[in-house]
Amino acid sequence: SPDEGWQVYTSAQAPDGKCLCTAVIPVQGTCSRDLRSHQLRQLMEKVQNISQSMEVLDLRTYRDLQYVRNTESLMKGLDSRLKVAAESQKSLNAKSFQELKDKMTELLPLMPVLDQYKSDTRLIVHLKEEVRNLSGSLLAIQEEMGAYDYEELQQRVLMLEARLHACMQKLGCGKLTGVSNPITIRASGSRFGSWMTDTMTPSADSRVWYMDGYYKGRRVLEFRTLNDFVTGQNFVQHLLPHPWAGTGHVVFNGSLYYNKYQSNIAVKYHFRSRSVLVQRSLAGAGYNNTFPYSWGGFSDIDFMVDESGLWAVYTTNQNAGNIVVSRVDPQTLEVLRSWDTGYPKRSAGESFMICGTLYVTNSHLAGAKIYFAYYTNTSSYEYTDIPFHNQYSHISMLDYNPRERVLYTWNNGHQVIYNVTLFHVIKTSGEL
Repeated sequence: SPDEGWQVYTSAQAPDGKCLCTAVIPVQGTCSRDLRSHQLRQLMEKVQNISQSMEVLDLRTYRDLQYVRNTESLMKGLDSRLKVAAESQKSLNAKSFQELKDKMTELLPLMPVLDQYKSDTRLIVHLKEEVRNLSGSLLAIQEEMGAYDYEELQQRVLMLEARLHACMQKLGCGKLTGVSNPITIRASGSRFGSWMTDTMTPSADSRVWYMDGYYKGRRVLEFRTLNDFVTGQNFVQHLLPHPWAGTGHVVFNGSLYYNKYQSNIAVKYHFRSRSVLVQRSLAGAGYNNTFPYSWGGFSDIDFMVDESGLWAVYTTNQNAGNIVVSRVDPQTLEVLRSWDTGYPKRSAGESFMICGTLYVTNSHLAGAKIYFAYYTNTSSYEYTDIPFHNQYSHISMLDYNPRERVLYTWNNGHQVIYNVTLFHVIKTSGEL
């Protein structure tokens, strides 16, 4: 409920890659009861609406002006032809008359443009009146508030901003409420594979790792930047000592975690030293297509990372093929705790972890949606209905990166990302 605290939706959907944040304040807050704040908020909304209208008007006027300029020479030519025809009607033969008609036809699209100009003129008059009214309202509020009240309000705004910043520091986790449309980064490789960035390194480190294929592969390409990955240049090659199975690999704090081929062994490979630091069997975990996702591909064991650390998703005979979620120690690969979700793994298209919650898609093909969520913090689940646009109709890898707040996917030979929107409720103490 909005009465309980701040509702905050966050999403990395801005065109420049920045995180967007929408905060809905509690309705019982002091700000909502403040008449002057209410008036100012209404004025700000009006100013925003006027600004948007002016932007639209500016773009439309610029477009129409370009069209008028393009038709200017045509109009001048038609004018001279009409003058010649008026001076000497005998020269206006059938051919010349037809040419004049054709030129007139070319100018017909100019009519709706001129009509739009008339409409825009009326809109400008309306906007000028709105601006005049706004100026009067602002002057009235300024006279009512006085210098002291203005400074008081300014201090309240600064305090509110400080609390907002403090609030944003707590927004590490939230509940998934939406997934953006897909953004294709590159088309390369076979139908199946995986690609990723490190989930823990500083944002300045934008290396990309690329692993083509779903079984018996050993070749990992490390690109220096995302742009290098897009262009396919500036990379080094790592040759793993053990081949991989499936596509459920993840890079976490400089190491690659993957499933060793034809086994239920988890391997931690360190890129800088080019060596295996540790490997350990996941007790009872199925392998070799015993319990894969619906698309197969030896996807029995899926490693993933979220805000709280490293996870392994798999299943065993003991839990009848239902998905098991296990917290894994990234240093020793020891299983710290496990949860039986009750969801059959063979019915899942793919899955990923966000903030300790496992989200499962109901298919790897077109028409898929995020259908199931299991909450490890409460050991409970719910069925969801979050649209998920599967553009290339065959997903063989789906992983969340908490550092960038995006989903990485390998979709039928395309490397694709999705932005996610998370919902938060932040409790507040006292009034604003």
